[in-house]
Amino acid sequence: MTATELLNNASPQGTAEAQSTSSSKWSSRQVMLLIVLCTVLALDGLDVSMVGVALPSMGHELGLNTESLQWIVSGYVLGYGSLLLLGGRMADLLGRRRIFLIALTVFALASLLGGLVNDPTLLIVTRFIKGLAAAFTAPTGFSIITTNFAEGKPRNRAISIYSTFGASGFSLGLVLGGLMTTLSWRWTFLIAVPIAAAAVLLGLKFIPKDSPSAEGGHDIGGAVTLALGMLGLVYTVVSAPEVGWGAPQTIIGFVVSALILAAFGVIETRVKHPLIRFGILRQGWVAKANLSIIGLFGSYLSFQFILTMYLQNVLGWSPLGMALALLPTGLIVMGSSPFASKLIDRIGATRLIVAGLIALTLGYVLFLRVGTSPNYAADILPSVILLGIGFALGFPSINVQATAGIDDDEQGLAAGLIQTSSQVGAALVLAVTTAIVTGSQAAASDTGPAAMLDTFRPGLILSAAVALAALLIAAAPQRRRHQDKVLAE
Repeated sequence: MTATELLNNASPQGTAEAQSTSSSKWSSRQVMLLIVLCTVLALDGLDVSMVGVALPSMGHELGLNTESLQWIVSGYVLGYGSLLLLGGRMADLLGRRRIFLIALTVFALASLLGGLVNDPTLLIVTRFIKGLAAAFTAPTGFSIITTNFAEGKPRNRAISIYSTFGASGFSLGLVLGGLMTTLSWRWTFLIAVPIAAAAVLLGLKFIPKDSPSAEGGHDIGGAVTLALGMLGLVYTVVSAPEVGWGAPQTIIGFVVSALILAAFGVIETRVKHPLIRFGILRQGWVAKANLSIIGLFGSYLSFQFILTMYLQNVLGWSPLGMALALLPTGLIVMGSSPFASKLIDRIGATRLIVAGLIALTLGYVLFLRVGTSPNYAADILPSVILLGIGFALGFPSINVQATAGIDDDEQGLAAGLIQTSSQVGAALVLAVTTAIVTGSQAAASDTGPAAMLDTFRPGLILSAAVALAALLIAAAPQRRRHQDKVLAE
């Protein structure tokens, strides 16, 4: 199936209104537009997982402990999640093309700097900047997609392809990260530079110009309080095992973070143009979709963090060997791309989300069997396959569910909200996981492989528990039944 055939229900015009004729096919120019947007989203996913593979190498070269390594991951994820809502809103207000290209340029420059620095603090700062840039490209690209496809099968197909590219980038980043790390962990940063630069040049040609919204106003106070509140909360959770959960520093951190987040809530109810209109959570399936994505992405990112340490530090695998072991996950996600939208149309997003979360939960539970001398085919491969199936079914379905029934002028908000939930939720779950693992390591009296594996098991249990909680939420009956056929239960 060609790219043009996949998009045969889309119109060559730049608005959803112009695409009411669903039978018109996309020209090569519109296909190129989607390719540019999908490439950038895949690059976001690649960046997270590639760096995850390189963490042990970074730790050895720069002398970083588990807590510091976690910040290299969380720095990006937190920067990404803290401003996603602002990114989506600014795309609606200032023009999607302008925001997308500026943010992508910043991403490329931060990638270059991250590959050159030697100071761990600067490295974390560059990761945070890249996350901030991605916070604008991701929801902007999503809203470009949703405003160029009429709701229903055309939009479902486009969202499925787009979100599957993101999931594929995240999954295949494990393999590419292994290849790059065999050269140097720095290449996990530098490889993004030429890709992002090429996407900027293609974007200048293929992303249609659009006019800023006539409705002005930016919720800077909301953006600042959300970012500070989440930063304080994650930092407190990560630092707690070292200073003590009952220490004044920890208690003050939680209280201050809660007050800042409460201030964010107050600001959103009073400003004229809020970062998030809380009423959107009562529309369609928005609330359920956002809770589901927290469980899916939060559990998986934490699992990947532990898996990387387990395979390289406990089993002594090379980065490339680890990447090849996880290759089936990426292949399953990539191979699902042509069929994801058809499955959503025929089976329904809700059923696919439930099936995906069942697969993820089972994959985590099965992985608890591993020891210090596992058999790959019997002990690791089943979990790898289940995780691929879970992501392939759940990720695009959740994105479709999150934006169905939302007006075009709030598509950027809905896109930013679902991506914020995934990233901020992932940062918090990862922070708790790291805190648990760090605490277990501090209490361990032995440093051998078996003892090290024992310190990871509580984190694995947490991943399974988070996925199970998301499964129960996704499977719960919906009070307000949505009329969209695609989301029918």
